[in-house]
Amino acid sequence: MTEILVQTGSEGQVPSQGRVVEHPAWPVLKSSVEQIRPWQNKDGSIAFDTEGAPTRAEAELAVRRVTDAVQELSPLLPHDAAYHQALVRDLGRWAVEGFGVPDFLESLLAFHPAADRRDGLQHLVVFPMYTQNGNPDRNLEAVVLRMVWPDWLAELEATRFDNPLFCGITFEDFTAGYDTNSAVLFPETVAVREAPARFTWGGIFCDREAARFRRVTSAAVDTLGLELPEDILAMVHDQERCQQAFVLWDMVHDRTHSHGDLPFDPFMIKQRQPFWMYGLEELRCDLTAFKEAVRLEADGFPQGRDVQYAVLFDRMFRFPVTGERVRNYDGLGGQLLFAYLHRHDVVRWTDNKLTIDWRRAPEVTNQLCGEIETLYREGIDRPKLVHWFKAYELVSTYLAPHPASRWAKGPDALDLSQPPRKLVDDVLPDEFPLSMFYEALQKKLKSVIASTKGITAESAEQVAA
Repeated sequence: MTEILVQTGSEGQVPSQGRVVEHPAWPVLKSSVEQIRPWQNKDGSIAFDTEGAPTRAEAELAVRRVTDAVQELSPLLPHDAAYHQALVRDLGRWAVEGFGVPDFLESLLAFHPAADRRDGLQHLVVFPMYTQNGNPDRNLEAVVLRMVWPDWLAELEATRFDNPLFCGITFEDFTAGYDTNSAVLFPETVAVREAPARFTWGGIFCDREAARFRRVTSAAVDTLGLELPEDILAMVHDQERCQQAFVLWDMVHDRTHSHGDLPFDPFMIKQRQPFWMYGLEELRCDLTAFKEAVRLEADGFPQGRDVQYAVLFDRMFRFPVTGERVRNYDGLGGQLLFAYLHRHDVVRWTDNKLTIDWRRAPEVTNQLCGEIETLYREGIDRPKLVHWFKAYELVSTYLAPHPASRWAKGPDALDLSQPPRKLVDDVLPDEFPLSMFYEALQKKLKSVIASTKGITAESAEQVAA
């Protein structure tokens, strides 16, 4: 195949022998993975004694096609050679051992995308995994992706926002687990016999986030009669600008989980807490990104202004009306941001038209960030249950709890002889229901949000055209 050069968007170029998805081995690999996926159980194993199950010989043949395709494609990606060799061994071992619960620890430990974040670098990734906000089962998945690491972002990471594990990525192609709402590639989703001592990377698909943002924001702006400043209107119609905004937003958000005055495990992975605690943590990280974006704009980075409005619009227009209402902590954070700005007269819904005080929006948004940071700082000196009540008090100052809520009635309504984790059972699935404004908006945007399932930059541009 004739060597080509892939433009990187920065001064250098990433040499490549061609796009993986244009090689004849890619559709073979993809179709073989798609053949295997329906055979798998929830844990990733294959049961041969059920109706419609394949024979072991059929499963072995499908896996052999996958390994042959990986070996054929691997020379296009010399930086992933060690990973692909380990991947072939893991796939072979899975077949030889009878297709039980897959264990791809060896190949997971060999994959190090954050070690080389050259802009435009391709990766071919195959793992048995669930996809967050997508497929909950550990099916085999294949995805071809490309790194997003322009010079300006690399400089910011090196000088202001150290995050050596973060990978901004875009889709080239994928199997069915990513034809969903999933926009992340995380190592903790991979089927392994034991979790590694530490994870060394985490990827976020900024192209899907940007495409979804553009479609939902455009529909919300039209529905609400919101007049956007000319430069922000231009951003919403520009996929590349939005991707640049999201990769910066995601990088700052990701590192914030382990920065600041934290009264708890930053990711709250091993803790059972009321869902508003998760909502506040995710909102804190987004508002920190907003605060840093204000500073970046003042320092001459145009991406700083774009991040501010990406945060505002995604949080206010998409998050509250996306997904089910059961413990929807991201939706809660979006509701809280809107209610706070509304209470402080930054957003107004009058005469069936939304207006925003663009001048005061940064100041008041940063004010909410400050209130959450104060909650966290003071929480270090509080017992867990007291901290939960203080957080509830902050949220319920701006959002009306469900009339049947026991938590809203205060400590006297709960059995405080139980451990805190048991009191989580008293939290209603939808502790803070949608306001009338959001109930109406949800109906208007329902079909638009549904249409973003599996969206990519390419599909978004086709619809726009």
